[in-house]
Amino acid sequence: MQITKPTLVIDKQKVQANINRMLKKTENTSVVFRPHFKTHQLAEIGELYKKSGVVSITVSSVSMAKYFANQGWTDITIAFPLNILELDEINRIAKDIRINLLVESTITTSKLLDRISYPVGIFIKIDTGYNRTGLEINDAEIDRIIVLIKGNKNCSFKGFLSHAGHTYSIRGKNDILQIMEFSKITLNELKQKYISDFPDIIVSYGDTPSCSMADGFDGFDEIRPGNFVYYDIMQYHIGSCTLDDIAVVVACPVVATHSSRNEIIIYGGGVHLSKEFISADNNFKLFGYVVKMTKTGWSEPIPGTYVSSLSQEHGIIKTTDSGLKTINPGDVIGIIPIHSCLAANLLKDSFQII
Repeated sequence: MQITKPTLVIDKQKVQANINRMLKKTENTSVVFRPHFKTHQLAEIGELYKKSGVVSITVSSVSMAKYFANQGWTDITIAFPLNILELDEINRIAKDIRINLLVESTITTSKLLDRISYPVGIFIKIDTGYNRTGLEINDAEIDRIIVLIKGNKNCSFKGFLSHAGHTYSIRGKNDILQIMEFSKITLNELKQKYISDFPDIIVSYGDTPSCSMADGFDGFDEIRPGNFVYYDIMQYHIGSCTLDDIAVVVACPVVATHSSRNEIIIYGGGVHLSKEFISADNNFKLFGYVVKMTKTGWSEPIPGTYVSSLSQEHGIIKTTDSGLKTINPGDVIGIIPIHSCLAANLLKDSFQII
Protein backbone atom coordinates (compact mmCIF):
# COMPACT_ATOMS: atom_id res chain seq x y z
CA MET A 1 0.00 0.00 0.00
CA GLN A 2 1.43 3.34 -1.03
CA ILE A 3 -0.25 6.01 1.12
CA THR A 4 0.79 9.66 1.03
CA LYS A 5 -2.42 11.39 2.11
CA PRO A 6 -5.66 10.46 3.90
CA THR A 7 -7.03 7.47 2.00
CA LEU A 8 -10.04 5.23 2.52
CA VAL A 9 -8.79 1.65 2.60
CA ILE A 10 -11.51 -0.88 1.76
CA ASP A 11 -11.18 -4.58 2.60
CA LYS A 12 -12.86 -6.33 -0.34
CA GLN A 13 -13.21 -9.66 1.46
CA LYS A 14 -14.99 -8.07 4.41
CA VAL A 15 -17.27 -6.12 2.08
CA GLN A 16 -18.22 -9.31 0.25
CA ALA A 17 -18.81 -11.16 3.52
CA ASN A 18 -21.13 -8.37 4.70
CA ILE A 19 -23.07 -8.48 1.43
CA ASN A 20 -23.33 -12.26 1.56
CA ARG A 21 -24.61 -12.20 5.15
CA MET A 22 -27.42 -9.79 4.32
CA LEU A 23 -28.29 -11.58 1.10
CA LYS A 24 -28.56 -14.90 2.93
CA LYS A 25 -31.38 -13.50 5.08
CA THR A 26 -33.48 -12.90 1.96
CA GLU A 27 -32.82 -16.29 0.36
CA ASN A 28 -35.93 -18.34 -0.34
CA THR A 29 -38.17 -15.37 0.51
CA SER A 30 -40.14 -12.87 -1.55
CA VAL A 31 -38.31 -9.92 0.03
CA VAL A 32 -36.49 -7.70 -2.46
CA PHE A 33 -33.00 -6.67 -1.37
CA ARG A 34 -32.51 -3.09 -2.59
CA PRO A 35 -29.31 -1.96 -0.81
CA HIS A 36 -28.63 1.71 -0.24
CA PHE A 37 -25.54 2.83 -2.12
CA LYS A 38 -25.10 6.14 -0.26
CA THR A 39 -22.54 4.48 2.04
CA HIS A 40 -19.96 3.43 -0.56
CA GLN A 41 -20.87 5.55 -3.65
CA LEU A 42 -18.38 3.56 -5.71
CA ALA A 43 -18.78 1.71 -9.00
CA GLU A 44 -16.25 -0.86 -7.80
CA ILE A 45 -18.34 -1.80 -4.75
CA GLY A 46 -21.45 -1.71 -6.90
CA GLU A 47 -19.89 -4.41 -9.07
CA LEU A 48 -19.55 -6.71 -6.04
CA TYR A 49 -23.29 -6.36 -5.48
CA LYS A 50 -24.00 -6.95 -9.15
CA LYS A 51 -21.92 -10.14 -9.21
CA SER A 52 -23.83 -11.27 -6.11
CA GLY A 53 -27.10 -11.04 -8.03
CA VAL A 54 -28.41 -7.68 -6.83
CA VAL A 55 -30.36 -5.83 -9.55
CA SER A 56 -32.24 -3.08 -7.64
CA ILE A 57 -30.57 -0.31 -5.65
CA THR A 58 -31.27 2.75 -3.53
CA VAL A 59 -29.49 6.11 -3.68
CA SER A 60 -29.88 9.38 -1.79
CA SER A 61 -29.64 11.97 -4.55
CA VAL A 62 -30.37 12.62 -8.20
CA SER A 63 -26.65 12.98 -8.94
CA MET A 64 -25.99 9.58 -7.35
CA ALA A 65 -28.79 8.07 -9.44
CA LYS A 66 -27.17 9.48 -12.57
CA TYR A 67 -23.75 8.11 -11.56
CA PHE A 68 -25.03 4.57 -11.02
CA ALA A 69 -27.28 4.69 -14.09
CA ASN A 70 -24.10 5.38 -16.04
CA GLN A 71 -22.61 2.27 -14.40
CA GLY A 72 -25.38 0.11 -15.85
CA TRP A 73 -27.89 0.05 -13.00
CA THR A 74 -31.43 0.23 -14.40
CA ASP A 75 -33.70 0.00 -11.32
CA ILE A 76 -33.02 2.80 -8.85
CA THR A 77 -34.98 4.33 -5.98
CA ILE A 78 -34.02 7.83 -4.85
CA ALA A 79 -34.84 7.57 -1.13
CA PHE A 80 -34.84 11.30 -0.51
CA PRO A 81 -37.83 13.65 -0.71
CA LEU A 82 -38.36 14.84 -4.26
CA ASN A 83 -36.52 18.07 -5.03
CA ILE A 84 -38.70 19.68 -7.68
CA LEU A 85 -35.80 21.89 -8.77
CA GLU A 86 -34.13 18.76 -10.23
CA LEU A 87 -37.07 17.58 -12.33
CA ASP A 88 -35.29 18.27 -15.61
CA GLU A 89 -32.41 15.99 -14.58
CA ILE A 90 -34.87 13.39 -13.29
CA ASN A 91 -36.55 13.37 -16.70
CA ARG A 92 -33.20 12.77 -18.39
CA ILE A 93 -32.50 9.79 -16.13
CA ALA A 94 -36.05 8.38 -16.32
CA LYS A 95 -35.84 8.34 -20.11
CA ASP A 96 -33.44 5.38 -19.95
CA ILE A 97 -34.02 3.50 -16.67
CA ARG A 98 -36.68 2.57 -14.11
CA ILE A 99 -36.59 5.15 -11.36
CA ASN A 100 -38.66 5.50 -8.17
CA LEU A 101 -39.20 8.82 -6.42
CA LEU A 102 -40.25 9.78 -2.90
CA VAL A 103 -42.99 12.29 -2.13
CA GLU A 104 -44.68 13.52 1.03
CA SER A 105 -46.81 16.47 -0.10
CA THR A 106 -49.39 17.35 -2.70
CA ILE A 107 -47.30 20.39 -3.65
CA THR A 108 -44.32 18.38 -4.90
CA THR A 109 -46.57 15.63 -6.29
CA SER A 110 -48.52 18.13 -8.39
CA LYS A 111 -45.32 19.68 -9.75
CA LEU A 112 -44.03 16.21 -10.58
CA LEU A 113 -47.20 15.19 -12.41
CA ASP A 114 -47.13 18.39 -14.45
CA ARG A 115 -43.55 18.02 -15.59
CA ILE A 116 -42.58 14.35 -15.68
CA SER A 117 -42.22 13.05 -19.23
CA TYR A 118 -41.36 9.39 -18.66
CA PRO A 119 -42.70 6.59 -16.42
CA VAL A 120 -41.60 6.73 -12.78
CA GLY A 121 -42.64 4.94 -9.62
CA ILE A 122 -43.85 6.92 -6.63
CA PHE A 123 -43.40 6.01 -2.97
CA ILE A 124 -45.00 7.99 -0.17
CA LYS A 125 -42.57 8.55 2.70
CA ILE A 126 -43.99 7.48 6.07
CA ASP A 127 -42.60 8.55 9.44
CA THR A 128 -42.52 5.56 11.78
CA GLY A 129 -40.85 7.36 14.66
CA TYR A 130 -37.64 8.92 13.36
CA ASN A 131 -39.31 12.35 13.10
CA ARG A 132 -37.09 13.59 10.30
CA THR A 133 -39.28 13.49 7.22
CA GLY A 134 -42.39 11.65 6.13
CA LEU A 135 -46.10 11.64 6.89
CA GLU A 136 -47.73 10.09 9.92
CA ILE A 137 -50.01 7.15 9.25
CA ASN A 138 -53.21 9.12 9.86
CA ASP A 139 -52.24 12.21 7.84
CA ALA A 140 -54.96 13.13 5.33
CA GLU A 141 -52.21 14.21 2.92
CA ILE A 142 -51.68 10.52 2.08
CA ASP A 143 -55.16 10.28 0.56
CA ARG A 144 -54.72 13.53 -1.31
CA ILE A 145 -51.40 12.39 -2.83
CA ILE A 146 -52.86 9.05 -3.92
CA VAL A 147 -55.84 10.78 -5.55
CA LEU A 148 -53.41 12.90 -7.57
CA ILE A 149 -51.32 9.92 -8.66
CA LYS A 150 -54.22 7.62 -9.55
CA GLY A 151 -54.72 7.46 -13.27
CA ASN A 152 -51.64 9.44 -14.21
CA LYS A 153 -50.05 7.89 -17.29
CA ASN A 154 -46.43 8.43 -16.20
CA CYS A 155 -46.62 7.94 -12.43
CA SER A 156 -47.37 4.59 -10.83
CA PHE A 157 -47.99 4.31 -7.11
CA LYS A 158 -45.35 1.91 -5.71
CA GLY A 159 -46.37 1.97 -2.04
CA PHE A 160 -45.04 3.16 1.31
CA LEU A 161 -41.43 3.65 2.35
CA SER A 162 -39.82 4.37 5.73
CA HIS A 163 -36.39 4.68 7.30
CA ALA A 164 -36.12 3.84 11.00
CA GLY A 165 -33.12 6.08 11.58
CA HIS A 166 -33.88 6.30 15.29
CA THR A 167 -32.39 2.80 15.72
CA TYR A 168 -28.99 4.51 15.49
CA SER A 169 -29.53 6.10 18.91
CA ILE A 170 -30.69 2.88 20.60
CA ARG A 171 -28.62 0.25 22.37
CA GLY A 172 -29.96 -3.26 22.78
CA LYS A 173 -31.27 -5.79 20.27
CA ASN A 174 -34.76 -6.08 21.74
CA ASP A 175 -35.40 -2.32 21.65
CA ILE A 176 -34.09 -2.04 18.11
CA LEU A 177 -36.23 -4.93 16.88
CA GLN A 178 -39.27 -3.38 18.57
CA ILE A 179 -38.75 -0.30 16.39
CA MET A 180 -38.60 -2.58 13.36
CA GLU A 181 -41.80 -4.33 14.43
CA PHE A 182 -43.62 -1.02 14.92
CA SER A 183 -42.52 0.09 11.44
CA LYS A 184 -43.78 -3.18 9.96
CA ILE A 185 -47.19 -2.84 11.63
CA THR A 186 -47.52 0.81 10.59
CA LEU A 187 -46.55 0.26 6.96
CA ASN A 188 -48.75 -2.80 6.56
CA GLU A 189 -51.74 -1.01 8.03
CA LEU A 190 -51.41 1.51 5.22
CA LYS A 191 -50.82 -1.21 2.66
CA GLN A 192 -54.03 -3.00 3.61
CA LYS A 193 -55.98 0.25 3.40
CA TYR A 194 -55.06 0.85 -0.23
CA ILE A 195 -54.27 -2.59 -1.66
CA SER A 196 -57.72 -3.09 -3.17
CA ASP A 197 -57.11 -0.09 -5.45
CA PHE A 198 -53.41 -0.84 -5.95
CA PRO A 199 -52.87 -4.63 -5.79
CA ASP A 200 -49.12 -4.38 -6.45
CA ILE A 201 -48.17 -1.81 -3.80
CA ILE A 202 -45.34 -2.73 -1.45
CA VAL A 203 -43.85 -1.65 1.85
CA SER A 204 -40.16 -0.73 1.76
CA TYR A 205 -38.06 -0.51 4.91
CA GLY A 206 -34.42 0.12 5.65
CA ASP A 207 -31.83 0.72 8.34
CA THR A 208 -28.64 -1.12 9.18
CA PRO A 209 -29.06 -1.82 12.92
CA SER A 210 -32.39 -3.64 12.71
CA CYS A 211 -31.65 -5.36 9.39
CA SER A 212 -28.35 -6.61 10.84
CA MET A 213 -29.95 -7.93 14.02
CA ALA A 214 -33.14 -9.42 12.57
CA ASP A 215 -33.20 -13.07 11.56
CA GLY A 216 -35.64 -12.39 8.72
CA PHE A 217 -37.91 -9.81 7.15
CA ASP A 218 -41.42 -11.29 7.20
CA GLY A 219 -43.98 -8.54 6.68
CA PHE A 220 -41.73 -6.40 4.51
CA ASP A 221 -41.70 -6.50 0.72
CA GLU A 222 -38.35 -4.73 0.37
CA ILE A 223 -35.36 -3.86 2.57
CA ARG A 224 -32.85 -1.06 1.96
CA PRO A 225 -29.95 -1.18 4.47
CA GLY A 226 -26.75 0.56 3.39
CA ASN A 227 -24.15 1.11 6.10
CA PHE A 228 -23.76 -2.65 6.68
CA VAL A 229 -21.54 -2.93 3.62
CA TYR A 230 -18.72 -1.18 5.56
CA TYR A 231 -20.04 -0.87 9.14
CA ASP A 232 -18.18 1.45 11.56
CA ILE A 233 -17.57 2.26 15.23
CA MET A 234 -21.11 3.57 15.68
CA GLN A 235 -22.55 0.26 14.47
CA TYR A 236 -20.11 -1.64 16.67
CA HIS A 237 -21.28 0.28 19.73
CA ILE A 238 -24.92 -0.27 18.80
CA GLY A 239 -24.25 -4.00 18.52
CA SER A 240 -24.91 -4.34 14.78
CA CYS A 241 -21.49 -5.81 14.01
CA THR A 242 -18.18 -6.99 15.39
CA LEU A 243 -14.89 -5.16 14.94
CA ASP A 244 -13.91 -7.82 12.41
CA ASP A 245 -16.95 -6.94 10.27
CA ILE A 246 -15.81 -3.31 9.79
CA ALA A 247 -14.52 -3.16 6.22
CA VAL A 248 -12.90 0.29 6.05
CA VAL A 249 -10.27 2.41 7.74
CA VAL A 250 -8.94 5.83 6.87
CA ALA A 251 -5.17 5.56 6.44
CA CYS A 252 -3.49 8.78 7.66
CA PRO A 253 0.15 9.93 7.62
CA VAL A 254 1.69 10.79 10.99
CA VAL A 255 3.15 14.30 10.84
CA ALA A 256 4.22 14.96 14.46
CA THR A 257 4.37 13.49 17.97
CA HIS A 258 4.30 15.27 21.33
CA SER A 259 5.72 13.15 24.12
CA SER A 260 4.87 15.70 26.82
CA ARG A 261 1.18 15.19 26.06
CA ASN A 262 1.27 11.62 24.73
CA GLU A 263 -0.25 12.89 21.51
CA ILE A 264 0.19 12.01 17.85
CA ILE A 265 -0.74 14.45 15.09
CA ILE A 266 -2.02 13.00 11.84
CA TYR A 267 -2.83 14.40 8.43
CA GLY A 268 -6.48 13.49 8.71
CA GLY A 269 -9.13 15.88 9.98
CA GLY A 270 -12.79 16.71 9.74
CA VAL A 271 -12.61 17.03 5.96
CA HIS A 272 -11.53 13.40 5.77
CA LEU A 273 -13.25 11.68 8.70
CA SER A 274 -16.17 14.06 9.34
CA LYS A 275 -16.62 15.35 12.90
CA GLU A 276 -18.93 12.57 14.03
CA PHE A 277 -18.10 11.31 17.51
CA ILE A 278 -19.39 9.08 20.26
CA SER A 279 -19.99 10.75 23.61
CA ALA A 280 -19.06 9.14 26.92
CA ASP A 281 -18.83 10.22 30.54
CA ASN A 282 -16.90 13.30 31.72
CA ASN A 283 -17.28 15.07 28.36
CA PHE A 284 -15.18 12.37 26.67
CA LYS A 285 -15.50 12.37 22.88
CA LEU A 286 -14.28 9.51 20.69
CA PHE A 287 -13.65 10.41 17.03
CA GLY A 288 -12.22 7.05 15.96
CA TYR A 289 -10.26 3.95 16.95
CA VAL A 290 -6.60 3.75 15.93
CA VAL A 291 -5.04 0.72 14.23
CA LYS A 292 -1.70 -0.12 12.65
CA MET A 293 -1.67 -0.69 8.91
CA THR A 294 -0.30 -4.05 7.75
CA LYS A 295 0.57 -5.58 4.39
CA THR A 296 -2.82 -7.26 4.21
CA GLY A 297 -5.03 -4.77 6.05
CA TRP A 298 -4.93 -3.49 9.61
CA SER A 299 -4.47 -4.59 13.20
CA GLU A 300 -6.82 -4.70 16.15
CA PRO A 301 -7.30 -1.27 17.79
CA ILE A 302 -4.20 -0.12 19.67
CA PRO A 303 -4.97 -0.23 23.43
CA GLY A 304 -5.34 3.15 25.11
CA THR A 305 -5.12 4.97 21.78
CA TYR A 306 -7.93 6.95 20.13
CA VAL A 307 -8.69 10.06 18.08
CA SER A 308 -9.51 12.73 20.67
CA SER A 309 -10.20 15.75 18.46
CA LEU A 310 -10.34 16.91 14.85
CA SER A 311 -9.91 20.23 13.10
CA GLN A 312 -10.05 20.76 9.35
CA GLU A 313 -6.88 18.91 8.31
CA HIS A 314 -5.43 17.86 11.68
CA GLY A 315 -6.31 14.90 13.85
CA ILE A 316 -5.07 14.56 17.43
CA ILE A 317 -4.56 11.09 18.81
CA LYS A 318 -4.20 10.39 22.50
CA THR A 319 -2.02 7.40 23.33
CA THR A 320 0.06 5.75 26.04
CA ASP A 321 3.80 5.91 26.70
CA SER A 322 4.26 2.55 25.00
CA GLY A 323 2.02 3.55 22.09
CA LEU A 324 3.98 6.73 21.50
CA LYS A 325 7.28 4.81 21.28
CA THR A 326 6.07 2.74 18.33
CA ILE A 327 4.69 5.55 16.14
CA ASN A 328 6.79 8.21 14.42
CA PRO A 329 6.42 10.97 11.83
CA GLY A 330 6.37 9.38 8.39
CA ASP A 331 4.42 6.35 9.57
CA VAL A 332 0.91 5.67 8.30
CA ILE A 333 -1.74 4.61 10.78
CA GLY A 334 -5.39 3.74 10.31
CA ILE A 335 -8.48 5.29 11.82
CA ILE A 336 -11.65 3.21 12.07
CA PRO A 337 -14.29 5.87 11.43
CA ILE A 338 -17.21 6.61 13.70
CA HIS A 339 -19.52 6.92 10.68
CA SER A 340 -18.27 5.21 7.53
CA CYS A 341 -20.93 6.80 5.28
CA LEU A 342 -19.53 10.28 5.87
CA ALA A 343 -15.87 9.23 5.67
CA ALA A 344 -16.53 7.34 2.44
CA ASN A 345 -18.30 10.36 0.97
CA LEU A 346 -15.43 12.66 1.88
CA LEU A 347 -12.83 10.26 0.43
CA LYS A 348 -14.63 8.88 -2.62
CA ASP A 349 -11.83 10.30 -4.78
CA SER A 350 -9.09 8.93 -2.52
CA PHE A 351 -9.45 5.22 -1.85
CA GLN A 352 -7.73 1.86 -2.21
CA ILE A 353 -9.42 -1.54 -2.36
CA ILE A 354 -7.34 -4.36 -0.94
